[in-house]
Amino acid sequence: MNTKNKKSNKTLKGVVLSDKMDKTVVVGVSRFVEHKKYGKRFKITKKYKAHDENNSKKIGDMVEIEETKPISKDKHFKVI
Repeated sequence: MNTKNKKSNKTLKGVVLSDKMDKTVVVGVSRFVEHKKYGKRFKITKKYKAHDENNSKKIGDMVEIEETKPISKDKHFKVI
């Protein structure tokens, strides 16, 4: 196998914000960004829909998600 073409999957850590959908959780991933001009740091939270096969994760759980091939229109991550 050629290792040059193999890319590593992106992994992110976040908190489960919603578990109302079947086999899907919404994960909020927070990061700090510095303003270009003023230098002040502020928090940005981005939401990702992730595949949870066993519906085992609940709201407030810390999870790690990994990028995969598209599972549906919005789901491109799975819970590790």
